[in-house]
Amino acid sequence: MDIYEEIVALRRSGRRGAVATIVNVRGSIPSFKSAKMLVREDGSIAGTIGGGCVEAEVWQAARDVIINEKPCSLSFDLNQDPKYDTGLVCGGTLEIFIEPVLPAPLLYLFGAGHVALELFKTARNAGFDVIVADDREAYANAERFPGAREILAKDFELTLAALNPGESSYIVIATRGHRDDMRILRWAVQTHARYIGMVGSRRKAITVVRELTAEGLKPELFERLHSPVGLDIGAITPEEIAVSIVAELIAIRRHAQRALPHMSWFHGNDPDAASSPEEELSREPAIAKMES
Repeated sequence: MDIYEEIVALRRSGRRGAVATIVNVRGSIPSFKSAKMLVREDGSIAGTIGGGCVEAEVWQAARDVIINEKPCSLSFDLNQDPKYDTGLVCGGTLEIFIEPVLPAPLLYLFGAGHVALELFKTARNAGFDVIVADDREAYANAERFPGAREILAKDFELTLAALNPGESSYIVIATRGHRDDMRILRWAVQTHARYIGMVGSRRKAITVVRELTAEGLKPELFERLHSPVGLDIGAITPEEIAVSIVAELIAIRRHAQRALPHMSWFHGNDPDAASSPEEELSREPAIAKMES
């Protein structure tokens, strides 16, 4: 089994894992420096770092690395700890580095207008694969979106029925109409996508969420919703708006710990506390007034 081929196959399938590598050795150990073991998110493994209690502890640590998506190092002194005296070890010490194996983040971009075009370019530069979906072939085409993983130019209902975003997926809704935004959001909140963003004003988001919850969708389904979408950096132009949205995607992807100026209003706020429509209109950001 070629562990490198296994890693490539894992990433191509959109699944996560962790690779444990013996990076430092002193004395005798039941394996060798640079030995590797791949732990998949379902717990299965490929390769070995020597077996026994050491491998069991590394396997457990690898599961944590997969969940947290951050690397870690472990040190084992096989001379001092009697629990490693299983007949498999020889009295040495070793250090093991465990790093996450993550698929390329996949952005599902619904809409192919001005903001979507700039968002596509910026997201690609930031390392995201992008699937573009729009019901207009004149907008959603390879000439306009070169390098897209896939371009889906057909009715949104047909597109949604064929998609199944995983936990490494991000969804941004930037269509040209309220009706399309709402039906895509209805579908999006019921997927496993890590992030869901919808272009538009706070008032629009409140209206859409109210309509969908009135249909029977549970309010907690909207906890991943970021709308207005992006970080609040004062963006006005499509290019600037794209930067603000991708910055938010990166913050989610990298598990940013510090407080960020999110434009998202939804978390911890009561939609019923919204201002009047006239007040909301006067405060709408430029992103809400621009053709998506």
